[in-house]
Amino acid sequence: MGYIEANLLPGETVVQRARLHWIVFLKAAAVLILGLGLLYFDPKLIGLIVMAVGVLMALPPWISRVSSEFGVTSKRVIIKVGVIQRRTLELLIRQVEAISVDQSLTGRMLNYGTITLTGTGGVKETFHNISHPLEFRRSIQSLSTE
Repeated sequence: MGYIEANLLPGETVVQRARLHWIVFLKAAAVLILGLGLLYFDPKLIGLIVMAVGVLMALPPWISRVSSEFGVTSKRVIIKVGVIQRRTLELLIRQVEAISVDQSLTGRMLNYGTITLTGTGGVKETFHNISHPLEFRRSIQSLSTE
């Protein structure tokens, strides 16, 4: 059971979920491909070392992706990131003043972006590399108009 399910209020249901996009693995994948390219040519030991570095580079984004939860429930927006150093945001739908989505050209093509939630009382939180950010925003907006 994840953080969102463990913290649901009575009568609250999950409406939308999002996660970190696979783009967080891009640098590690590039290093792995470089290592494979080196293996294809002659220096085997260097290729194996570069591949090992690529695998090690993939661990932090993997932990981040697995441990991050982004959800919209019937009453709140619930976001949890981090394992050892946890950061959570639980914002009632009626307290959401604005939600903005920033996407680069690559983000638009691959459907990821940055979400910034602004709530009453000066709460402003930004989350990067979220998959399907427009659907996430749309689900919050549809609940706030009810």
